[in-house]
Amino acid sequence: MADFIKIYNENPNDKEIEKVIKVLKNGGLVIYPTDTVYGLGCDITKIKAIEKIAKIKGVKLDKANLSFVCNDLSHLSDYVKQIDTPVFKILKKALPGPYTFILSGSKSLPKVFKNKKTVGIRVPDNNIIRTLVKVLGNPIITTSIKDDDTLLEYTTDPELIFEKWKNIVDVVIDGGYGDNIASTIIDLTTEIPNVIRVGKGSLDVLH
Repeated sequence: MADFIKIYNENPNDKEIEKVIKVLKNGGLVIYPTDTVYGLGCDITKIKAIEKIAKIKGVKLDKANLSFVCNDLSHLSDYVKQIDTPVFKILKKALPGPYTFILSGSKSLPKVFKNKKTVGIRVPDNNIIRTLVKVLGNPIITTSIKDDDTLLEYTTDPELIFEKWKNIVDVVIDGGYGDNIASTIIDLTTEIPNVIRVGKGSLDVLH
């Protein structure tokens, strides 16, 4: 059964963060808060864990549109092709924030992404997940956890999330109530930014 770990966004506790890091390094699956809905993720370097996430989502790995969380913009060059100035300005204005930006992937992406020309990047405005990424030393794969309820697309209560996921994942982080509006997705690989989904993030960042 999964561990249920309380971590406070204002001041993430080192000991609790370390517990989660250990699970991620061992290829475990973790549910964590973001600045939008709760996410399910794993270490980007653990292929078997990424395969598990694709299976949970019911998609083949090569068809899975998985994004990953970075701590800030400094490591982007490790995973995406050179970013031109207008695109960088948008990223700098919007992040950290409730956005997923689609960028052109570089050759140094993990093998699991080798057939992907683009990748989704998140830098959430949430200290818990960004601290995890920072301490881990590389990005964490992320996908929103959907709800089966047709009225509620996303569960916001961590205790209810734990009840549903405790036998599927290794850790559920209780970071307080989540939001029920997902991130705004913007494709920056086209000449004019293409809004794929309007979510929590305002489109003002494009102007």
